[in-house]
Amino acid sequence: MRAELLTRVEGHAGRITLNRPQVLNALNQDMVTGMASALHAWTDDPQVDLVIVDAVGDRAFCAGGDIQLIYHSGRSKPENARRFWYDEYRLNTLIHHYPKPYVAIMNGIVMGGGVGISAHGSHRIVSERSSVTMPETGIGFLTDVGGTRLLADAPGETGMHLGLTATRMNAGDAIYAGFADSYVPEERLADLIQALSDKGDTAAIAQFTEAAPASPLAQQRALIDFYYGRENIQQIVDALGQSTGDWEGETLKALRRVSPFSAVANFEAIRRARDVCGLEPCLVNEYRFAFRCLTSGDFYEGIRAAVIDKDRRPNWSPSRIEDVSQANVTAIFDPLAEEDEWRPVE
Repeated sequence: MRAELLTRVEGHAGRITLNRPQVLNALNQDMVTGMASALHAWTDDPQVDLVIVDAVGDRAFCAGGDIQLIYHSGRSKPENARRFWYDEYRLNTLIHHYPKPYVAIMNGIVMGGGVGISAHGSHRIVSERSSVTMPETGIGFLTDVGGTRLLADAPGETGMHLGLTATRMNAGDAIYAGFADSYVPEERLADLIQALSDKGDTAAIAQFTEAAPASPLAQQRALIDFYYGRENIQQIVDALGQSTGDWEGETLKALRRVSPFSAVANFEAIRRARDVCGLEPCLVNEYRFAFRCLTSGDFYEGIRAAVIDKDRRPNWSPSRIEDVSQANVTAIFDPLAEEDEWRPVE
């Protein structure tokens, strides 16, 4: 049986390679556990000067958590999905606070949980093949893995736009929004990894870095700030609907496609993230949503439409942003029972 996660020490580097290319390297419980174990083991290993995380295949670094697995087991065994998220979020904090350089090679598709194991690292590398997105509103979920922290910290209102519409970022966008640091062409990534392993010094990255492609997100910043800088999502929708511009029309269509409840909840979560410091408070809120979405909400319907039946015709409830109850959104972020709350490693 092929190992789904490859961990080893090469030269001065601890190497982690995701090895599920047939499912775009989607994360499962064993992979999360294996990554955490390797990182803990290398913390005090004098041979390991830095960590490199990459993936097998050229299509994806990581397309997120294995949502098909959660779909099929979430109702009957919700404790398994909750354990996965609990441990995954702890892995995100471990990466965020890791005492050694953590180099993520974000080549190909990077979605959801893939962002969680890359964008919280100290050195994030994108290429011309990188496509980075937080797609959760499109499946009735909430931006998680600390994504609300990243979106809250993005320039102006760009994070709000990305989180609500699930817009894909190219390499230039990812750097502009704070999800990545350096652009290295795909053909040079293998040599970069070798140099990092040989030298154990992240200064080698500069030798391979090139100017990133233009960022459409940066070019749209003025429009984004104008429309998204409002008191609530209903005002955003109303303002977009009153315009005849092409960008406004496409953005409104994107907001109408996603789960209305998830869109309003994402708006709330990103606003809350702006009011707190650090990653952990954001993960607490995200986990509360994740914990509750297994028994209510659009989560299963979103996965069904996107990856099970693939009809792309979700039946959201409620069906319009205008009909979402703010009281229900607020309630989904209420504290859980003491024994159920997410906590970082102490």
